[in-house]
Amino acid sequence: MNDTPETSVPQTAVAPAQADARHSVSPVAMVALLFAALALAAAAWSWFDSRERIRDLKTELGRRLAETGKETSETRLLARNADDAMRQIGEKVGHIESQMAASQQQQLSLEALYKDLSQGRDQWALAEIEQVLLSASQQLQLAGNVKAAIIALEGADTRLQRLNKPQFTALRRAIAADLAKLRAVPSHDEVGASARIEALVARHAGWPLASAQASEAVPAPRTGRRTADIGQELWAELKRLVQIRRVEGNEAVLLPPEQAYFLRENLRLRLLSARLALLAQDQAAFQADLSAVSAMLNRYFNTRDAGVAAALKDIQRLSGLQIAQTLPGIDASLAALDASKGDR
Repeated sequence: MNDTPETSVPQTAVAPAQADARHSVSPVAMVALLFAALALAAAAWSWFDSRERIRDLKTELGRRLAETGKETSETRLLARNADDAMRQIGEKVGHIESQMAASQQQQLSLEALYKDLSQGRDQWALAEIEQVLLSASQQLQLAGNVKAAIIALEGADTRLQRLNKPQFTALRRAIAADLAKLRAVPSHDEVGASARIEALVARHAGWPLASAQASEAVPAPRTGRRTADIGQELWAELKRLVQIRRVEGNEAVLLPPEQAYFLRENLRLRLLSARLALLAQDQAAFQADLSAVSAMLNRYFNTRDAGVAAALKDIQRLSGLQIAQTLPGIDASLAALDASKGDR
């Protein structure tokens, strides 16, 4: 009961205060309300603008995402194509590497084959040069043929020059040294001397004997059986039984006509023997054969004949030839050849 009047007293007191307050703050409230309305409008406009921007951003983002997805698919396709291309390139590279390995193997095989062939060719060339040098040595030792030995050594040096390999330098030096020694050997005209002896052999049949008379002439053939011819033939035979000649020297030997053939054949054989001794460079045999020929000419042939006198002079000049010479060997070349074969 006491609470009721206490409650009513304040309500009556507050009412005039609120009324006064309403009359006192109304312009401020209006301004606040205006600002609140403006703020609300600005917020609404900002919200609307933000919404539009967000929508545009979403659209742009969707477009960008669509383009990105397209680019991603294209990129994936390109990556897939690149992977395929890389795989193909890897396969090609692997194939090329296998081919390169096979090519390198073939190159090594070819190099080994070329080396073998080169060594075989060098060995073959050395074998040929060995045959040439042995032939030259035989020509020097057996026949004394310096020219043939020089030609053989020059041929061997030409073959080595064509090969043009440094391992044959020592052999070429040895061959050059032997060539210098052989070229320094004084040579005689062996061919000319042989031709002169052949000319003597060809003319020997025409040289007259010291005892050449009518007995060497061939009797005339019988043309009939008349008595007068028979008598003349008998008289001619009787005259040949006894002959009187003037001989100017005691060394002239009278030969029966039937032995003239054997004398000339013996003379021809002596000349041929002298020619063989010349080719063999046998000084003793050469001198002995020419001395025998000269003695036979002086003893059995007419030395007053021009042909016989010319033959004696030619034989005298041939006797003065020095056909035997001390020839150098090619031992240096053969030793260098053996050293080259040993190095192989």
